[in-house]
Amino acid sequence: MLAGDEFGRLFDTFESSAFRLETLSAYDVDDEREEFEAFLAGKPMPPEWSDNPWVRSMTDRGKAVARVHVLRSPLTDYLRYELSAYPGNIAAGENIGIIDLSHQHVHGLPDHDFWLFDDAEVYRMHYTPSGRFTGADKLPHERLGEYLRYRDIAQAHAVPFAEYWEQRN
Repeated sequence: MLAGDEFGRLFDTFESSAFRLETLSAYDVDDEREEFEAFLAGKPMPPEWSDNPWVRSMTDRGKAVARVHVLRSPLTDYLRYELSAYPGNIAAGENIGIIDLSHQHVHGLPDHDFWLFDDAEVYRMHYTPSGRFTGADKLPHERLGEYLRYRDIAQAHAVPFAEYWEQRN
């Protein structure tokens, strides 16, 4: 299982595309704790919220970054925080879609997060019950077709983030 810097290197080494399916209602990320508390307190968010440098580091090199977040309304505090940052990710070049299971019935998706790199490698994400990332397993090549289908189903049913956010607010 890959974690930490070893998992982070995947974002430097993929060639052309990275896709993520997100399924949790909260993620427990140490690096976000202070920012999350500030968000809940209504304080201004840091400048990188307007153009995410992590996403930009990939898209500036011509790489495509996309995600679909499967969630259920009403949003948790964490999801309100995460989704509020998405416009900066989009400004940096990420393509983000939302599937809200409170309003859509989508069948055929897994109940777990994964990353798909270059349509060639799949990493299943593992989390504690509180949403703390514990690592990712590289799945065998035989499972690639299954996860390509998951990606295609998610993208076919996802509402573009801007449309979702406008309808919600």
